[in-house]
Amino acid sequence: MPTVILLDLKLPKVDGLEVLRQIRANETTKLLPVVILTSSKQEQDLINGYSLGVNSYVRKPVDFNQFAEAVRHLGLYWLLLNEGPPPKGVEW
Repeated sequence: MPTVILLDLKLPKVDGLEVLRQIRANETTKLLPVVILTSSKQEQDLINGYSLGVNSYVRKPVDFNQFAEAVRHLGLYWLLLNEGPPPKGVEW
């Protein structure tokens, strides 16, 4: 099971928000931290993401070096500092 899911909204075959709906609807994955990492600047995407239970919404920088730095910071936070949900079966 992943520690965190980085989700883009602009996916080739299915919308990222639909993926988020499916993650939240599944008993096994509903508590996994999900970070939307997208270039979308549409306020409605932000509202929809949080309404569907995203844990964080990050606009990815266009510049590759800034993007790599942003992902590094996300990794440090979500993998080292954040305390995720307990494994399934531990009283939830």
